[in-house]
Amino acid sequence: MIESRDEYDNPWKEAISIYFQPFIELLFPDVNAIVDWTREYEFLDTVLQQVTRDDEIGERTADKLVKVWLKDGTETWILIHVEVQSQYQANFAERMYVYNSRIFGVYRQKVLSLAVLADDSPSWYPTQFEYNIGGSQVLLKFVLTKLLDYQQQWNALEQSLNPFSAIIMAHLKTQGTRQKPEDRLQWKLRIIKGLYQQGYSREDIRELFRLIDWLMALPQPLDNSFQTEIKRFEEEKTMPYVTSIERLGIEKTMRENIISILQVRFTTVPTDLVNATNQIQDINQLKNLLKQAVTIASLADFQQLINS
Repeated sequence: MIESRDEYDNPWKEAISIYFQPFIELLFPDVNAIVDWTREYEFLDTVLQQVTRDDEIGERTADKLVKVWLKDGTETWILIHVEVQSQYQANFAERMYVYNSRIFGVYRQKVLSLAVLADDSPSWYPTQFEYNIGGSQVLLKFVLTKLLDYQQQWNALEQSLNPFSAIIMAHLKTQGTRQKPEDRLQWKLRIIKGLYQQGYSREDIRELFRLIDWLMALPQPLDNSFQTEIKRFEEEKTMPYVTSIERLGIEKTMRENIISILQVRFTTVPTDLVNATNQIQDINQLKNLLKQAVTIASLADFQQLINS
């Protein structure tokens, strides 16, 4: 089993959207200390799409741009890059600089650049981009965190009540079990059961279950074993607040069918539309969208239907 980049990027992008404050708190504690979380933050996806449009460096589906307020009253834009490929990327630091400078050039807005290296290379730690010519210097230093380092903090992650700890554990074990589906099944069960045992809210269990299930994909026979074991575990623990595995399975299948139908009809389905579909949890709404996917005239009409 070899994961495509999208199988990492899309879950990461959605996880950051849902758990932005816990993400900053866990991975960037110094930044967390200066952000005023009493004020509402705002995702600036449209702005980011504008500055990265027609980008020769490549589409970055996991990147996020967020407007926050600092405790000193300053408005600040946080640009988050998530690099999930498993090999060294020579132009990563350059991409950090390009996006930072484009945002400043277009919007005259200072940008705090954060980088998450989710690769499995223990020696790759880019922290800046610079060049010098004729006495002139260009330099961007960015704040970096490396997920591989969290392997040494595994016990702390398992005991943490920060929901992003579960995302990091799922990511690390997804990487660590390539070509080892049986091992992945066992780790997936351990991480999911840990959610129930840590006392997360029903809503958090639903969201984290869905994201981890997305990240830690299993072959169908092992996925069936996973669902059977989780159902048995729920019944054994008699936890009325936990998510029904059958309901999650139905929702997941319906979302996959909707996207598959749109791909057959329109060939390419935009990432934002896929993400929007994957966020829908109401079965009746999914049933309606499934019917509409078969007959709707265009992807734009389908996007409008979801927005409404």
